[in-house]
Amino acid sequence: MLEKDKQLKKDKMSGSSAFVRYSWFVLIWVFLVIAAGGIVRMTQSGMGCPDWPRCFGMWVPPTDVSQLPTDFEKYLSKQDIDHSFNVYHTWIEYINRLLGAILGIFIFIYFVWSIIKYRVTEKWIPILIGGLVLLTGFQGWMGKLVVDANLSVVKITIHMLIALLIAAIPLYIIRRIRYEKVMVPSYVKQAAWVLIGAVLIQIVLGTQVREEVDIISKNLSYQQRDLWIGALGIPFYIHRSFSWLILIVSGYLWFKSKDFTELRLLMNFIMICTIVAMLAGIVMNYLDMPAIAQPVHLVVGSMLFIGAIFFKLRLE
Repeated sequence: MLEKDKQLKKDKMSGSSAFVRYSWFVLIWVFLVIAAGGIVRMTQSGMGCPDWPRCFGMWVPPTDVSQLPTDFEKYLSKQDIDHSFNVYHTWIEYINRLLGAILGIFIFIYFVWSIIKYRVTEKWIPILIGGLVLLTGFQGWMGKLVVDANLSVVKITIHMLIALLIAAIPLYIIRRIRYEKVMVPSYVKQAAWVLIGAVLIQIVLGTQVREEVDIISKNLSYQQRDLWIGALGIPFYIHRSFSWLILIVSGYLWFKSKDFTELRLLMNFIMICTIVAMLAGIVMNYLDMPAIAQPVHLVVGSMLFIGAIFFKLRLE
């Protein structure tokens, strides 16, 4: 009977392989949107489109100042950068929004597919993805609030945390459909919770540091990057020191999970993300915050959080 149950589960998992692959696709697209958001921040393009959902009152933004609407000054007055039209800032922000809109379409397809495939056998899947649809809509609304508040840091933090929650939902579905749990000692599960909490705190601290960087860089007209780090306050030093705790916990889990082959690849991924995120932080600290290091730090840190979530979901 046990062998028969195993075979039935194997057949069920095989039949869901296309849905699992699409779940991975949605997850990857979420990180693509996060990366685009990081590039927006890197280039100070957050108010490149000073209104929402349109851009300068247009669905497709202008490519030249001559294409601006006659009342363009009311849009430029909302900017907190230089109150002028910058085609690069505008299109970087517009592409970021476009990627988010496409993600919304992909998630809606995900929802419809889940209803067709699982409405009878696994009702929790369409219910969960229905929640994902609502969460994505809420994220779009938060994007409007971020623009309306001229990139308010609290709203940016919430915006980021919602993005991570959106990424966690397809990951949970993947685990439930595709992967069995692994029996591990209780101290491994406890350390996994510590890692999740530490990375989450680190992300929140990072958004506070980002707020300080925005204020400092604006006051210096986005020049003199060598002065930015030295002007940062307490949140930066906590953020910097906290990374060592994450490295220690990640290293501990990597060492303790070496006997569990099912978890080895995942822990290697978590360790790589931890090290790369730290290296990006070191580069920003000692090389005057090169712009490219900022989105790398953001995206890899987000991947680390999702990797930690997936690791915990795999544990029995």
